[in-house]
Amino acid sequence: MKVRVLGCSGAIAKDCRTTSFLIDNDVLIDAGTGVGDLTLAEMYRIDHVFLTHSHLDHIAALPLMVDTVASRRSTPLQIHALAGTIKALKTHVFNDVIWPDFTRIPSRKAPLVSFHELAMGQILSINDKQIEALPAAHTVPAVGYAASAGGRAWVFSGDTERNPPFWQRLNQLDVALLIIETAFSNREKEVALRSLHLSPEVLADELRGIAKGKCYPIYITHTKPAETELIMSEVKRFDQTQPFGPGVSHDIRWLAAGQEFEL
Repeated sequence: MKVRVLGCSGAIAKDCRTTSFLIDNDVLIDAGTGVGDLTLAEMYRIDHVFLTHSHLDHIAALPLMVDTVASRRSTPLQIHALAGTIKALKTHVFNDVIWPDFTRIPSRKAPLVSFHELAMGQILSINDKQIEALPAAHTVPAVGYAASAGGRAWVFSGDTERNPPFWQRLNQLDVALLIIETAFSNREKEVALRSLHLSPEVLADELRGIAKGKCYPIYITHTKPAETELIMSEVKRFDQTQPFGPGVSHDIRWLAAGQEFEL
């Protein structure tokens, strides 16, 4: 299984693309602005889109991508998400005002898009890949995801704040790597709390949820472009000084668009 990082920024700026990951060539996790770097041929091969939640930075490219691939699809593009996310998309995006309702085009019997409701903890098998919806704690209904192909799991936290159920489930998985958001610096920790995002101080506390004996690379994502350097320095500082306990250390790295992971 190959995972390609299309976008991993918390906002847009030059060379900053918002969240999206391509798994093999057929599954998209979130549909932020990074999707725009795919070729037409790459977009045509995507059959499934899994959304973490309804916020714009995670769905911005979805309506445009649907329009791009519409003429080449013989089956609907399947969009998987929580019920609340699907409701938001139908009400506010695919509503014939902001964008056409592709669940009725060209007809209800043969639509270009189909929505598929996910439940927390549900595991779907897609072409030999298992994709599990993980708990997230955000301002709207949200999930993270774990994806594997009969081996170790690629895990993405989605947008989240403190989240004990996430770590409980994570400790039951054979994790190859974790991608976790840290959207704001410590100086913006009150904003992070109100918007249910992580700051480096809270991330440090959350990493205590990793069970003893578990060690895997941890990639930081979703940093705001104006604060990325500060967030990076704050995370490095706590990672070098935080007493996580005897024999406990973390391998914290920085995620970048264009990175690829082979699992």
